[in-house]
Amino acid sequence: MPATVSRRTFVAGVSAAIATSAMAAAASPAAADRNRPTKPTVVLVHGGFADATASWSGVVERLQERGYPVIAPATPLRSLPADAAYIASLLHSVNGPVILVGHSYGGAVITNAAAGAPNVRALVYIAAFVPDTGEALGELITRYPGSEIQAALNPVPYPNPDGTTGTDLYLQADKLRQVFAADLPASTTKIMAATQRPFSAACFTDLTQAAAWHTIPSWGLIATNDKAIPPALQRYEYQRAGSQTVEVAASHVAMVSHPDLVTQLIVDADRSTR
Repeated sequence: MPATVSRRTFVAGVSAAIATSAMAAAASPAAADRNRPTKPTVVLVHGGFADATASWSGVVERLQERGYPVIAPATPLRSLPADAAYIASLLHSVNGPVILVGHSYGGAVITNAAAGAPNVRALVYIAAFVPDTGEALGELITRYPGSEIQAALNPVPYPNPDGTTGTDLYLQADKLRQVFAADLPASTTKIMAATQRPFSAACFTDLTQAAAWHTIPSWGLIATNDKAIPPALQRYEYQRAGSQTVEVAASHVAMVSHPDLVTQLIVDADRSTR
């Protein structure tokens, strides 16, 4: 310690520095969220071909850091009515308010599932379908040009218990990155291609039974480089729903490539609906 600085002055200076650092940390957005006593549960619903881990890990980590309870369920991907009913049952099991988030096909699921769920405070759509009552996703996706998803599909028949034949959809491994996740490393998209889940073709022809965005406020992220759901369709849907929107130069899996932005959009929805 320099002779010109007394021990008392030195200790006081260190204490002040520690206090200043602690105050700065406490003033950070993440700390403010952690310290808020009650927070809504964030329910994250993935889309077709995907699972909750690959879709939401980065967002889950960031939300938990901010002190949010998070649930990222595995959607069955069997039909829109069945998937919506499954997510609706999960919503009914949550005590307290919910921020409900859907990516891609998950947007259609939450649109149906949130209807009649009194604890859903806000809907957040990430590069998502946002259908209205009576609409089918297969029709919606043709309203604007730009989707390359149809040419990338690999349909696989499977037997139903009643003896009829259904069709599961997969993305061709050599096309997944280009169509679905062009802004992710090839090493990541190879794993996504190998672990993708079967997505029933019925999900594209099932009609939406209820559109919760008519009564629940919504937020939407537009992925401007999306080759699965055209950005123009996303803008149309969000504008129709009256959603507050942000845009980002991202592929279809914007929640994977831009988890900070997606997390902030969810936090904004929470703060705006307290």
